[in-house]
Amino acid sequence: MLALVLGATLSLATSATEKPFVTVNGKPVSQADADLYIGQAHAQGFSDSPQLTDHVRDELIRREVLFQQAQKTGFDRNPEVAARAEAARQKILAQAQATWEIEIVRAYMQDFLKKNPVSDDQLKAMYNDMKAKGGSTQYKVRHILVKDEGEAKDIIAKLNKGASFGDLAKESIDADTRYNGGDLGWITSSKVVKPFADAVSHLHKGEYTRTPVKTGYGFHVIEVDDTRPLQVPSFEDMKPMLYQQAQAELVDRMVKNLRAKATIQ
Repeated sequence: MLALVLGATLSLATSATEKPFVTVNGKPVSQADADLYIGQAHAQGFSDSPQLTDHVRDELIRREVLFQQAQKTGFDRNPEVAARAEAARQKILAQAQATWEIEIVRAYMQDFLKKNPVSDDQLKAMYNDMKAKGGSTQYKVRHILVKDEGEAKDIIAKLNKGASFGDLAKESIDADTRYNGGDLGWITSSKVVKPFADAVSHLHKGEYTRTPVKTGYGFHVIEVDDTRPLQVPSFEDMKPMLYQQAQAELVDRMVKNLRAKATIQ
């Protein structure tokens, strides 16, 4: 739901007196840098919360460990990469530090993926695993997401009295579905977090959850509008998506390894 893109991130230097938002291997990341991420989240309709702060912290640590690793391997001294980074620096001087770091990180990640190619056998294994875990049913669902359990219980009580799900969805904190009746479209169990999937699997067409469903996003009230047998696309149709997913997982594992070795304060 929340998409904070690395390429859109700005960065500001931390002054000598400013307390850093986080420190990675002795290098401070400024509160101003974090505030820019948070501002992007606010623009998408998200409110301040401990979860948002944790997400921003993780994103900034991810960027910093990647940048430091790129520096260690000399990517900031590569003439071609340096030229790209300098072009970005000159284009937006006020954002120079971040754009420079972003170009270095992007080049490092491209080189990493080139040296760690994804094979067809890996993609076929992912495809078979996806089919096994996806179940045999698709669900057309709507949801209302709120911050606390009491709010969710109040919404369920209103539904029990005949209130419109679509009208109540306007109270949702999910900005993407708030004004379309809470519609999430067609989903499978493998595409949502487990508590959400478990709740949906116990509902029939036209039913809604009678108790709030807790996930990392908050508390959900879920309704199943329709069901249909799952039609799994062919391997060839899925291959581009699987390739992107496999690359993302490679990068995530690399970042986790770098982060485990880093000193975070």
